[in-house]
Amino acid sequence: MDRVEFPQAPALHLVRLISPSQPVGSFSYSRGLESAVHAGIVNDEPSAGHWILGLLEHSYAPLDGALFWRMIHALNENHESRFRDANAWLAAARESREFELEDRRMSESLVRLLIDLDVPRAGAYANVRLTYPAAFAIACDHWHIAPADALRGLMWSVIEAQVAAATRLVPLAHTSSQRILIASVPLIEQAAHTAMSLADDDIGNVAPALAMMSAWHETQYSRLFRS
Repeated sequence: MDRVEFPQAPALHLVRLISPSQPVGSFSYSRGLESAVHAGIVNDEPSAGHWILGLLEHSYAPLDGALFWRMIHALNENHESRFRDANAWLAAARESREFELEDRRMSESLVRLLIDLDVPRAGAYANVRLTYPAAFAIACDHWHIAPADALRGLMWSVIEAQVAAATRLVPLAHTSSQRILIASVPLIEQAAHTAMSLADDDIGNVAPALAMMSAWHETQYSRLFRS
């Protein structure tokens, strides 16, 4: 039977790709949040919201988001060298060993899944060190997800994972978690605009506290999360 595509199929594929049920292990990482809770920096709903949304604005949008934007457009245009260059740039920008390992493991899991799902381009990168945003770009390109929608979806998945971690770590009530997620919507729009508009010379991460928390997490005595 021939595959039938429907107008809303790309949107539904995006929902699937950013779902917490996607088997890439995102639930096992806190991206430094566990150390921030341990240090008392994050201890309630306002501080959790400030930390999580600040991560999006000052770290994810101007680095991961901006380079993801370049990678997905490179794939759309079949420009493999530009895709590889942006991926290498992002891989080199990881501030700690834990961030590097998190990125590598999630990417490897997604690439294996895409290969099992017969995504042609994924096989070409089976033995290439990809960042998670690069693997996500391959998936979005395959299912014809518009770059702007893919960028917003990737940012939403990061915020949702952070809020889920905060729910366990702070801990936060579910209503508090929902308030942070609702507050993230306009900020995701702003962050996406930032990522789409940055020039190459302006790409970079400005979150020293996040880098320190991630590094300290490696030797934290008691941990629930892998980063």
